[in-house]
This record gives sequence, C-alpha cells and structure tokens, in this order.
Amino acid sequence: MVKYGLDYTRCRWILPLLLGIGVIFGIIALAGWGWLESQTLPYVMQASLWQICRRGDQGGEWSCESLMGYAWGRAAAATYLVGFLLLVICFALAIIAFAIDTLRFNFIRGIGGLLFVAAVFSIMGLVIYPVKFSSEIEMTGINMFSWAYGFGWTTAIMEICLGFFFCCLPNYEDQILGNVKPTYFYSSP
Repeated sequence: MVKYGLDYTRCRWILPLLLGIGVIFGIIALAGWGWLESQTLPYVMQASLWQICRRGDQGGEWSCESLMGYAWGRAAAATYLVGFLLLVICFALAIIAFAIDTLRFNFIRGIGGLLFVAAVFSIMGLVIYPVKFSSEIEMTGINMFSWAYGFGWTTAIMEICLGFFFCCLPNYEDQILGNVKPTYFYSSP
C-alpha cells in the first residue's frame, strides 16, 4: 500500500473496508444470542446482551428475562452501544476522508483517536457483562461465553488495531503522496 500510495485505486479503500467489517461484526454482537450459552446437554440457558432465557432441566418452555432490569445490564449495553456508534461514525468519516482527492492527514489522525475512544467504551461493556453476569445471576450447568461475545471482542480488537493504522498513517505522508525520491541500490563492478 505504501509502495503505490493511497492514490492507487485498490489500496485507497482498504482501511474503510476494514472499518466496515468491524461494523458488521458489531451488528452481529449486538443482535446475536450467543453471549452466554449452555455448554453441555441439556441446554438450559442462553443469553444475549439484552436478555437471558432459561429452561427447566427436563425441557419445556423457555422463560426469558430482560437484563435491562439490572443496573449492570444497562451499563454493559450502553457502553458497548456507545462504542459501536463511535465505530459507525468513524466508518462514515473514513469514507468521507478517503473519497476526497487530497487527503487531510490530520483528519485521518482524528479518526484514529476516535477509534481508541470507541475501543475503550466497547471493552468496558465487554468486561462489565461477564463479571456482573457471573456474580449476580444464578447459573445452572456448565456455561460458556460464546460466539456473539467473541464477535464483540473481535470488534474491540479491530478498533484498537485500526486506530493505530489511522494514527500512524500521517507519519508516512511523503511516501503515500509520492514526494520521496526513490533510492536505487546499484554498485558498479
């Protein structure tokens, strides 16, 4: 990417594309039912960020309870949702920044800083949820934090990594814009 610069058509959209993938992972985490699941048969517990559903040991109907009745449930949902909304804002800003012909590198560094703030909020929600869930809700059987919770952590890790890329990209402004004279390594015989 640095060799051709960000004016190279295919490389220009890599970072906004990765942000878009992070947004998709965040949507999966917000809507997914796999934050906590029973690990072994009989499956008696399943939880999302928003509610928990239980079933008796002998099977039967699922009974669901909202986690928004707990202060920690509201805090976990709110902090993760704020982190996700900041990620969506960064995605929109990245599309605007890379669509302009002349890149504004300070604007790109600001997107990186906002991504770090989004990562802090996402991680706060991802830490509050399992700590308070396991201490305040009675769990039966063997349970595990599952795939949707993993998508939440993947989103947070992507926010951190992309934050570094967006913050460090202005350091290579001359290479990206092609202002550096090429050096040739040639030795005469």
